[in-house]
Amino acid sequence: MPFQKLKKYILQRVKSEKEVVDYNFQNTFSEVLARETTHEEGLILLLAVVPHVIPGFYDNIIKQLYPEGGEFPEWGGVKDETYRSMQPTGETIQYILAGNDMQNRLLIRNYFKESHWFFKDQVLFLNPVKEGMPEMSGKLVVPAESLHLLLYGTALKPRFGPDFPAKEITTQMAWEDLVLHTHTLEQIEQIRLWIKHKDLLLKEWGMAKRLAPGYKALFCGPSGTGKTLTASLLGKEFQRPVYRIDLSQIISKYIGETEKNLEKVFVRAENKNWILFFDEADALFGKRSNTRNAQDRFANQSVSYLLQRIEYFNGVVILASNYKNNIDQAFIRRFNAIINFTKPNAEERYRLWKMALPKHLSIATQTLEMVSKKYELTGAQINNAVAYCCLQLAGSRHQNIELQDLLKAIKIEFLKEEKMFVSL
Repeated sequence: MPFQKLKKYILQRVKSEKEVVDYNFQNTFSEVLARETTHEEGLILLLAVVPHVIPGFYDNIIKQLYPEGGEFPEWGGVKDETYRSMQPTGETIQYILAGNDMQNRLLIRNYFKESHWFFKDQVLFLNPVKEGMPEMSGKLVVPAESLHLLLYGTALKPRFGPDFPAKEITTQMAWEDLVLHTHTLEQIEQIRLWIKHKDLLLKEWGMAKRLAPGYKALFCGPSGTGKTLTASLLGKEFQRPVYRIDLSQIISKYIGETEKNLEKVFVRAENKNWILFFDEADALFGKRSNTRNAQDRFANQSVSYLLQRIEYFNGVVILASNYKNNIDQAFIRRFNAIINFTKPNAEERYRLWKMALPKHLSIATQTLEMVSKKYELTGAQINNAVAYCCLQLAGSRHQNIELQDLLKAIKIEFLKEEKMFVSL
């Protein structure tokens, strides 16, 4: 077992025995991480994971080495109220790998820089420490999804909460169920092409030095026109999780907290094949105002932070807004695509009605044609209307949707928006 070998290895290293058995830690996690790891990287991963598998692992080693007890600051490590055993810090890694060799201790710090793939891929990182404290005294942290991957070989999706204020959205629909204007579909195709050929474009064709690393798109148009569905379909086609950012968990009245909350999302999503979806994006990416008080100044600072953060994010970001003009103008040039989702025309509404109706129910073709021409509804409203009619028929033997039931369902949708309904 890797952990049994690890214990022997640590004991030999710390005792400075002349012949330390060089166990192969290099390939321990290479397969599940789908990347080549060095011997030191494999060892660091094991040292970080072992407390999650064997509580008291480090405590037992220290007792075996120093049976009389005492203080051993060179080992580093921390304990807290909720976990009584020692948890490794960066100093623990330095001591086990380098002992008192100053040059190697300094080199080990490179594994915990933001430029290393440990941090970039959020496999592991050091907890921040108070200003003035030794940086390597931070606790070694393995996020839950990375821990699951290292231990079981399968990825665990992040859990919604204060540390990750985003929820995954999915759909059972297919591209055939999306009814949009031809020009809109052509623009969506550009996003599909970028996701499919990103590596070819940026790496093999050398465009990385000329283009921003990620893809940013703005979906603008009325509610219910397919913006969220399009984002979900992109994720479904390319097997990428789509996370809708929960603005209620992001936006804070306290200065600087909004940026901190957003940074948690961006850091977790960096170098992952995720799609970040900001619905009702006006709340975060709205126009900056003239500075009249401190509140305006800090609000403008939040927008400035977002401008920089979104530009250098290397994944796919989709913003959705009902009105393009509500978005700060500085974001516009940073979008790879601005896609307008318009309300469906009569022909498109007819197609939506046909697709929304269950196959075992029937309705006169003439009736559908009439309501499609007269009543301007979005796809979401049409689905709501069909659901209302189906509920009226549920439990009965009738399978025909009458015109009066359909009109009543449409009237309900009009009243939601306080629009005047005129019957046929």
